[in-house]
Amino acid sequence: MKRLVIVFSFIFIGSVLFAQKGIIKGRILNAKTNEPIEFANIQIQGTSIGSTSDLDGNFIFTGIDPGFVRLAASFIGFETTVSSEIQVQGNQTTFIDIELPETAISLEEVVVRPNFSLKRIESPVSILTIGVQEIEKSAGVNRDVSKAMQTLPGVGATDPNRNDLIVRGGGPSENVFYLDGIEIPIINHFSTQGSSGGVVGVVNPDFVREISFYTGAFPANRTNALSSVMEIRQKEGSRDRVHTKLSVGASDAAITVDGPAGTNSTFIASARQSYLQLLFKAIGLPFLPTYNDFQMRYKYNINAKNELTFIGIGAIDNMTLNTGLQESGTESQRYLLGYLPVYNQWNYTVGTVFKHFGSRFFDTWALSRNMLRNKNFKYLDNDESKPKTLDYLSDEAENKLRFERVYTGLPVKLMLGGGIEYARYTNSTLAKVFLNGTVNDINYHNTQLGLFGYQAFAQVSDEYLKNRLKLSLGISTVGNNFNDNMKDPLNQLSPRFSASYVLTDKWDLNANFGRYAMQPAYTSLGFKNAAGEYANRNEGVKYIFSNQAILGVEFRPKNNVRMTLEGFYKQYENYPLSVSDGISLASKGTEYGQVGDEEVLSAGKGRAYGVEFFSKILEWNNLNVTTTYTFFRSEFTDKEGVYRPSSWDTKHLLNLIGSYKFPKNWNVSARWRFVGGAPYTPVDMDLSTNKAAWNITNRAYIDYSNFNSLRLPNAHQLDMRIDKEIYYKKWTLNLYADVQNVYNFKSRNAPIYTNKDVDGAVMDDPADPENRQRIRIIDAYSGTVLPTVGIIIKM
Repeated sequence: MKRLVIVFSFIFIGSVLFAQKGIIKGRILNAKTNEPIEFANIQIQGTSIGSTSDLDGNFIFTGIDPGFVRLAASFIGFETTVSSEIQVQGNQTTFIDIELPETAISLEEVVVRPNFSLKRIESPVSILTIGVQEIEKSAGVNRDVSKAMQTLPGVGATDPNRNDLIVRGGGPSENVFYLDGIEIPIINHFSTQGSSGGVVGVVNPDFVREISFYTGAFPANRTNALSSVMEIRQKEGSRDRVHTKLSVGASDAAITVDGPAGTNSTFIASARQSYLQLLFKAIGLPFLPTYNDFQMRYKYNINAKNELTFIGIGAIDNMTLNTGLQESGTESQRYLLGYLPVYNQWNYTVGTVFKHFGSRFFDTWALSRNMLRNKNFKYLDNDESKPKTLDYLSDEAENKLRFERVYTGLPVKLMLGGGIEYARYTNSTLAKVFLNGTVNDINYHNTQLGLFGYQAFAQVSDEYLKNRLKLSLGISTVGNNFNDNMKDPLNQLSPRFSASYVLTDKWDLNANFGRYAMQPAYTSLGFKNAAGEYANRNEGVKYIFSNQAILGVEFRPKNNVRMTLEGFYKQYENYPLSVSDGISLASKGTEYGQVGDEEVLSAGKGRAYGVEFFSKILEWNNLNVTTTYTFFRSEFTDKEGVYRPSSWDTKHLLNLIGSYKFPKNWNVSARWRFVGGAPYTPVDMDLSTNKAAWNITNRAYIDYSNFNSLRLPNAHQLDMRIDKEIYYKKWTLNLYADVQNVYNFKSRNAPIYTNKDVDGAVMDDPADPENRQRIRIIDAYSGTVLPTVGIIIKM
């Protein structure tokens, strides 16, 4: 302890001796032509510090205090634009380019108003941006991009150990993700195939410039989404020299290298290795995950009119079982070991984006390939000398080409484009299931499903009444060759309309109405029955639809204060229903492995509706405060057409988030979250006490006739974090400590059942000991104080 005190004393003394200021460099560009804008005004928002761009559009700020800032750029004939958030670090140079859209309205006619989060004309509601500070410094986030999203209004939480996105009551499979315009199906390690969740985010936060998160009002060029669209903009590599960043965090260690790769090009690349399995073993979890991920970005500015960007991201995941707990573990731990399989996954996405700026338009071409291999298996009693009860291997691969053109020389803003793709899905499955009172084998090895798909879209937008009224009309369609119904583009037409009106300099009224389509998961399209036939390849399987209406009001009383209130209604059609249990797949997808690999019918309906409140105060005497509250309901029909609460119908979501910047680069943050009680289902006692049925899954069977008829108590949690940044002459050091669940709240989970007594012996039913057993309840709770520390070094 004395040595630690001495070391930290030297560090803090050094921070005083070598305290440094930061530099900001960048360019001001015409968003229409990509040409530099000379003599533009640039100001650090919230300060009186300003600068002007030179003949080549370049600008520079020197002697800037370390911290998180935004820049506001303006010039006559262009819209005032606020940059994404950037982090200024001592003895480092931060680079950012700001693109200014042209405006046809003279400066005197523009409505001047405070704005630190500019809306988009296509999506005036249900869009929020996440900046660098909220990823890097937020309590409980641990620099995880996916976890940062769970603090936003309308985003639910399922399990503190998972990153599932449950948005406005929709299922976890209803979200899509883009990285610099390239769609990436996988953003989490140990992802659930056919869904979007996982354990830890794959995206390295060192790459992130800004994230735009849509919970509705999706632009027409973002297809196949029903609940959310996440657009991640990545940083460019540094232009001055090569930098190296080393990070040791809560669950992994990472190295990131960035810098110039030539006169007109930059790069950034990283690799991460986890030690999460050590943490999980220390706290006694029955599964031990290990992961690695890799990420890169290369940008080449060919000339002023053409630029090329390459991206790549991939992960390797392995999760073994902590079999040492089979003898020494608690009943809950032994229960989980009884049914959890071993998981092995890897995935990648590579792509290139080419942009061309013409005189009256600019084009974007995006070419990409992504692949996921998902393997999981289970030995009887976790003994490799015994037969496998599960052996699953599946590949998903997609090759995509998308073209977009935005016309900038027309009286209105017009965006149009389309895309094609070829997807290949393979599956080899060996599993045992209990159906119709007997044990059945699912055994097929020759699934080779190839799908050709397409998309087309257009969106037109314009402003009226001296820029006060903004209207946007969009339409898209998608299709594939799976069956005749899905081939017809008219069956998947998806129109949308947005409107925004400036009531005063502080109040906006916004609305959106839209219809959105999503393809069922490959796991469902490629599922084969016992006869080896594609069970779902019929005209009854269709695209899933969601009709949505959103109405919102926005209030900005000051430059650094924003408040919104939104009401939403979502109506679902053609949602896949499980034939075996009669329940909508909307309530599935937050367990490991895969979801949707079963016979389904596109006969389900659903509805989700509610109201959201969002309030944000930025840089108020070094204090940032965010409040989000959502009240909602989420219901989907069963096979009888009866609406039942979805598994995400918690009714209440509340987040209170705050951070304070102290002198000498100290930062403290906290988050308190409240989640209403989730519904759960009682067990089917007749089926669960059947020994043959139990031995298939090693767990109780739920009673689908009473699906989600019970409800858990409410849950809440406090997370806290403290950061210290130290700037030396040639390198920087960031130390942080994060404590999740500070007051050790124990949230109650759905009860689990065991067929064994406290001594581990099966409890035979005396009336029929050969075929029947007794089961008993084990109360299940989750939540523990989880302290972590991290070190980040940048050179």
